[in-house]
Amino acid sequence: MAVPKKRKSKSKTRTRRSHNMRLTMPGFQECPSCGAMKQSHRACGSCGTYKNEQVLEVIEY
Repeated sequence: MAVPKKRKSKSKTRTRRSHNMRLTMPGFQECPSCGAMKQSHRACGSCGTYKNEQVLEVIEY
């Protein structure tokens, strides 16, 4: 079995880990009823619809 000849420094290890575990931007799409941007598979925050059904009651201040 292969064994490393030299010890890897902490900075090399952390860099390798951080590149694999970075966050990605969530996918946004346009709401079909009001046109506002919303996350996929979530109810719209501005009009309260999900799959063309009213699921939330939106209160405007």
